[in-house]
Amino acid sequence: MNMIKTLKDNDRFEVTVLLVLMTLFCFSLSIFRYYISETKVFLFLNWNLFLAWIPFLISSFLRTGHRRSRFLLPLAIVIWILFFPNSPYILTDLFHLRTRSSVPVWYDLVVILSYAWTGLFCGFISLLDLEKLLLRYFRKPAVTGIAIAFLFLSSFGVYLGRFLRWNSWDVISNPFGLFNDIVLRIMNPSEYTKTWGVTFLMGIMLNFMYFMIKYVRGSGTREIIRHP
Repeated sequence: MNMIKTLKDNDRFEVTVLLVLMTLFCFSLSIFRYYISETKVFLFLNWNLFLAWIPFLISSFLRTGHRRSRFLLPLAIVIWILFFPNSPYILTDLFHLRTRSSVPVWYDLVVILSYAWTGLFCGFISLLDLEKLLLRYFRKPAVTGIAIAFLFLSSFGVYLGRFLRWNSWDVISNPFGLFNDIVLRIMNPSEYTKTWGVTFLMGIMLNFMYFMIKYVRGSGTREIIRHP
């Protein structure tokens, strides 16, 4: 049991270091682009990536401190749900990819994909953390169902952010406007096929991506334990 715990702690440290290094790489790409082009076209990706880090930071807190802060657990999970869509949201920044005279399009592709992958990985690791936490209270099939639901909810959140321009802060700054847009689409689904098309297809894609990464991580851990 101690060996398994040590493996998990080491794995977490390595993942965190990789995320930090990848974030620094993303930042350097955007700064270099700004330097050679003297335009701020993709500097906004740094803010988007910061928002994508928030679910990871929240789940890290829950992972290490939920025993001492049990009364904050429901609130922390609600906040996590609100910010979780920011992790896959950067995928949609591919909409900004186009040929520009100042920088080759292949460079911009690398920039956006680097930010998108880093943000997505932050979200997936945080969801893994949440699954482990929820296993203390629910059976594994129920937790898997919750994870699937979270990924579809995040796809809906991505739609709200990309196409309706809502963001996580609007839950506080303009809750009635946000609530109205959500209720309209739930009450009249046939009039908002784009909403549910994006939500459904992106939700399926995110589920495949998440469970593939989860399988690879689990498979690697099993191999290490089997052949120490």
